[in-house]
Amino acid sequence: MDRLKEIENELVETRNFPAFKAGDTVAVSYKIKEGEKERIQQFAGVVLQRRGTGATETFTVRKMSGNIGVERIFPISSPFLDDVKVLKHGRVRRARIFYFRERTGKSARIKERRYFSEN
Repeated sequence: MDRLKEIENELVETRNFPAFKAGDTVAVSYKIKEGEKERIQQFAGVVLQRRGTGATETFTVRKMSGNIGVERIFPISSPFLDDVKVLKHGRVRRARIFYFRERTGKSARIKERRYFSEN
C-alpha cells in the first residue's frame, strides 16, 4: 500500500496553496476551456469540507447564486486549479459543516477568526 502512495505522489505535482479548512471563505480561480480558448473563472464561497489525503484530496465550496445554493468540489491536484485565496478565516467547531446548507439569513453567518500580529 505504501508503494502505491509513493508512485501516486511521484506522478502528481504538488502545489502550495494557503492553509484553509471548513468555515473559511475562499476564492478559487480555475481554468475553463471553451473550444481553443482558455480563461480563468472565480468561484468564491465557504468551504464545507476537506476530504482525502495526498493526490486524492478534495474540498467542497458552497456559494449563493441569487437565492440558490451552488456547491462545487475541487480536487487539490487538478491541473485546472489555478489559485486559491483565503478571504476570511471562519470559526466553526466541525470539520464538515453540512448543516450550513439548511441555514438562511442570520443563522447562516460564520464568526470570523481574527489574527493579531505583533509589531
